Amino acid sequence: MTLVSVIVPNYNYAEALPLCLKALQEQTYSPLEILVVDDGSTDGSAEIAEAMGVTVIRTPNGGVSRARNLGVAHAKGDVFFFVDSDVALAPDAIELSVRLLDSDPKIGAACGIYDAEPLIRHSRVEEYRCMQGHYWRLDSDGNVSFLFSSLCAIPRRVWEDIGPFKSADGLQEEVDYGERLSAKYDLRLDSRIRGRHDDESELWPMLRKLFKRGRMRIPLYARRKKFAQGYESPLRAYASIAALAGTVALPLPLLAGAWWAAVPVGLLAASLLLDAGMYRYVLRHRGFAFLAYYTGVHYLLNLTIASSVGVGVLHWLVSGRFRRLYDVEPVAAASF
Repeated sequence: MTLVSVIVPNYNYAEALPLCLKALQEQTYSPLEILVVDDGSTDGSAEIAEAMGVTVIRTPNGGVSRARNLGVAHAKGDVFFFVDSDVALAPDAIELSVRLLDSDPKIGAACGIYDAEPLIRHSRVEEYRCMQGHYWRLDSDGNVSFLFSSLCAIPRRVWEDIGPFKSADGLQEEVDYGERLSAKYDLRLDSRIRGRHDDESELWPMLRKLFKRGRMRIPLYARRKKFAQGYESPLRAYASIAALAGTVALPLPLLAGAWWAAVPVGLLAASLLLDAGMYRYVLRHRGFAFLAYYTGVHYLLNLTIASSVGVGVLHWLVSGRFRRLYDVEPVAAASF
């Protein structure tokens, strides 16, 4: 059997880490080696991992991508399974991933999806975020060009061909690494490969993170000149744009007359219709009350995404340094 090296980057996830490691120790697949790369935690995470009998690699804080690269440098397996320390895998997740990789040498990575329910329930915001992320990934089942690096398996031969992650902060590795890998291999998202995620639980920190992520991806998308296949689709982008345009147009009836109310109403209705499948999914699984809450939070998410892209485009137009942001060498393990 192929040895699978499970690489778990961790930074201050003492609450979720025991659940993550317990799920790994209960996998149906073997042999496994479990490597926790503790990225300078200050909450006792490393000690928790050591007490659970897994290998712990300690490093000063340098970002999740550096931690993943360091894990690979210490790994002995022929398959690397990356899972974040706030994710608890379903018992058969690694077995299904290895089976998928073995089925076709053209598959360069097997990625999974998050469940609709949070790993640890902290708030309704977290319930929204888990369901939203679950649906978007579920809707992208199949070949994609976007690497879900928090829950994925990559053969060593593919890793050695493509190279390590570049972005030290980890925000862009999904797009950048997905672009590099999908240019030579199939990048497969399989909804049978599951994990439960301890997601963002506060609204404004979640929106700030999404704004930063959206703005910082503009140089990557400008280089790509197309949407990522699957997860970030044109329809989802148009829904965000329509939500922002409809919001900006809200004063029109006051400025130009009542008939102009049709403009913001039409734009906001278009934003809802473009995501109609998602709203039907939420209604079917959670009912009207949660759908009303979900719709409000998703409206704010759409505004955030559209605004971040607009700001990112302006930054890209005026800053040569921003345009060259990702023209760097991969972050190698030797840098530790």
